Amino acid sequence: MDEPGWHARRKAAKDLEQYTNPRRRHDGQWEAIERANPVNQAWTGDDPHYLPPGASPPALYQTVSYSGANDASPQATFRARGLSAVERTKVARQHAPPRMSPHLQVMCGPLLRYDTVEPDGTYRGACMLVTADAGSVYSPHPSLKLEWAPGQSNLPSSFMNGDGRVSGEGPHVNGHAAFGTQSLDVTGTELWVHHAENDNQTFTFWRFMYQIPLADREMNVRYRINQGPQYDFWVPGRQQNMRWAAHSCNGFSAGVDPDDFRRGKFASGFDPVWSDLLERHSRVPYHVLIGGGDQLYCDALIKEPEMQDWVRLRTARERIGCTLSDEIKTAIDRFFFNHYCNAFQKGAFARANGAIPMVNMLDDHDLIDGFGSYPDDIQSAPVFSRIGERGYFYYLLFQCFIVDSVDGTDLGYSHVNPSIIFGGLGPYIKAPSHSFLTYLGPRVYMLLLDCRAERRKNQVCSEVEYRMVFDRLDKLPPEVDHLVVLLAYPRMNFLENALESKFNPLVALGKAHSFGLTKFVNRFNAEAELLDDLNDHWTASAHKKERNWLVQQLQEYARRTRTRVTFLSGDVHCAAVGVFRTLVKGKGNTIEPKSDYRYMLNVISSAIVNTPPPDGVLHMVSFLSTKTHKTMHYCDTDETMLPVFAKGSEGSSSKYKSVMGSRNYCSVWRDEKTGDLVFDIRVEIERGFGRTASYAVRAPPPAW
Repeated sequence: MDEPGWHARRKAAKDLEQYTNPRRRHDGQWEAIERANPVNQAWTGDDPHYLPPGASPPALYQTVSYSGANDASPQATFRARGLSAVERTKVARQHAPPRMSPHLQVMCGPLLRYDTVEPDGTYRGACMLVTADAGSVYSPHPSLKLEWAPGQSNLPSSFMNGDGRVSGEGPHVNGHAAFGTQSLDVTGTELWVHHAENDNQTFTFWRFMYQIPLADREMNVRYRINQGPQYDFWVPGRQQNMRWAAHSCNGFSAGVDPDDFRRGKFASGFDPVWSDLLERHSRVPYHVLIGGGDQLYCDALIKEPEMQDWVRLRTARERIGCTLSDEIKTAIDRFFFNHYCNAFQKGAFARANGAIPMVNMLDDHDLIDGFGSYPDDIQSAPVFSRIGERGYFYYLLFQCFIVDSVDGTDLGYSHVNPSIIFGGLGPYIKAPSHSFLTYLGPRVYMLLLDCRAERRKNQVCSEVEYRMVFDRLDKLPPEVDHLVVLLAYPRMNFLENALESKFNPLVALGKAHSFGLTKFVNRFNAEAELLDDLNDHWTASAHKKERNWLVQQLQEYARRTRTRVTFLSGDVHCAAVGVFRTLVKGKGNTIEPKSDYRYMLNVISSAIVNTPPPDGVLHMVSFLSTKTHKTMHYCDTDETMLPVFAKGSEGSSSKYKSVMGSRNYCSVWRDEKTGDLVFDIRVEIERGFGRTASYAVRAPPPAW
């Protein structure tokens, strides 16, 4: 029974039995596949081995370290021998974390979101908490208290080596005494109420908007809700460029056993790489956590019992004509609410969301696999369209703390999030696109382009969205010399061409239910599942023209404004670095990167949780990376991939020098000595142990 993966397979079998034989409860309602329960632990994240920075364990516990070199988190070990039950209770109550007063029954949170910094140095952020109404007291309304000390900073003045590693690795210290503590009390507002119609329950989303005046030095901000457990996050100094981490693909694809991705102390395959990120944050904290898409995988929606009649329809035509029933509507909302609560309340990911303010952009799995890239008739079908609309609504709610009916979408409206850029109305999602242009320091901004709300098979973003985005870019302060654009994908169209062939064996065998290959065929239109992913990419034939146009527009923007543009992307479950640069004829002739306005890195960091692609795919990508790509030679632009991974994560020679098939995230900062923006791809060394190796690349400042 201790065999790795046994419990996962047992649970999967149980889920499959309920999935194939859905059951009704005694009241006639369907029994949901996924349910969320309130958070019962003292600290968010549900990890008994974790204590928040600055927290002390109760007197009944002693803090010890794990013996493994890879284990840096403290462990609380119970020591209560010789104490009576009354004595244990008395000591535990004295030292236990405080309970919220008035009491709140928490379903999810606290979650933090960062928006931007105003020109006058005002930091704008938000906190959100989801509570169950039946077990909570709302008189008075929930209150958030923040405290900070403007004169305090315990970080070393110089902590980054030239290779991207941290030096001076002592833990940062929380302590506000003698620094002139300032505080802010914020009353929560009801952002949204979720009605669980099957259970006659209601759940409230509480949003706490706050503004903090930045000081000369970065500050630790402590916060607590209703006098409950204390958490903290960090804000930068007024003239400081932020440190931030980026991730994508925070979930496992169908058929992957999470237990195969954990070793040592970890109870879940979701946690190892996240724990490495948090351990680095505990030493030199990040100011922002960038979610590059697929912050959770919502594909399991099709397992809900009310969805079975639709899923079992044999043809796309039948699914297109399927009626959108009230039961299906209820199931879709129920699933998204429960799935988000479960994903955002557990493990290292939940702890990160409560300690590092998020800035997120969605991708297809935040809705359902491939949404936006199917044929128009499938996308417009009542059931499929409803999935996209409600998935987008819950993405905005849980990941951005935005509800359009509350916050407005009028272009002339002063939004609570100044970083937001509204685009055109989506063809399938009846809402405008929501892009963000956010401040990451006086020299650095990031554009998170919404590539999902307006997407269709032959379009990624509309002309309206592009026009609004470039209008905002033109208004950036002249001292900005780095723009990071979150959107691009690597070159994989050779696979697209192979899979589009009518002789593709995966499609044929999958349709015939042969050799267990059914899972390779998409449930919605019987195309190869991998093809749906490739149709999503910018290098797909349907999007290539738009992609090339966008690169040219950003080249012109870079030249005109003297701004280095760098792409950051995910989605493909491996790490790589591509580069655009000026095409110079003659063997060996190039322009120095710092003087080349066309020099744009494409840093690919994916996935922080999901499994890497098969070795054969990595081999093909690596092989083709050495070939000449002439797609943009017409505009004097060359593109290739950089051999960043000459050494494997364990130190040996690597057979794939341009691509790394291991889980990873990206740590980013600005080198103030050189002006370079450093992208340190942190690659998991050994699967499941939570230690990473550094692969750093630099985007030089403009010198043209």
